[in-house]
Amino acid sequence: MCFRRKQTDASGRNYLVVGLGNIGAEYVSTRHNMGFMVLDAFAKASDTFFEPGRYGEVCTVPFKGRKLTLLKPSTYVNLSGNAVRYWLGKLNLPVSQLVVVCDDLNLPFGTLRLRTRGSDGGHNGLKHIQQTLQTADYTRIRIGIGHSFTPGEQIDFVLGTLSADESAQVPLICDRVIEGVKTYCTAGAEMAMNLLNVKK
Repeated sequence: MCFRRKQTDASGRNYLVVGLGNIGAEYVSTRHNMGFMVLDAFAKASDTFFEPGRYGEVCTVPFKGRKLTLLKPSTYVNLSGNAVRYWLGKLNLPVSQLVVVCDDLNLPFGTLRLRTRGSDGGHNGLKHIQQTLQTADYTRIRIGIGHSFTPGEQIDFVLGTLSADESAQVPLICDRVIEGVKTYCTAGAEMAMNLLNVKK
């Protein structure tokens, strides 16, 4: 099944917001779970709770006439495309109404980048989503986690626990991403890029 990008019309007020991460207590505070952290903060700020669903945990956040379905896949990062494909189909949404939030090794810690298309940048979750949807034209918000590791230690780094200093910055990072998602869903990609894509 091939998902193609469509122009959002006036009735396209529903969005699927996916945070990438790994399930399990051992991964909660790891760098690879930045997507989960953002969605947890989003749900808490919206006074709602995640409930078990197929391929992940979901909740719904209403915002300015829009309905944002938040999804934390239970498929592990490398198979995230399965959850994304299922929920796009279930909600009957085009790829233009999908936003994926994930970590990024290629950006300094805390730097944010919103793009509406592009490569997977070496991120296995984005790679699987692209392969599963058969398109790279979907919006993603990447959260920099830095790359302070020696060659051969990439896996240990991304699955490593955030430092105390990094953890202290997470609430502000989450707030910025949440604001970016809301802006994207109400004012469009350009406004959201102006908000998020600033030099750190």
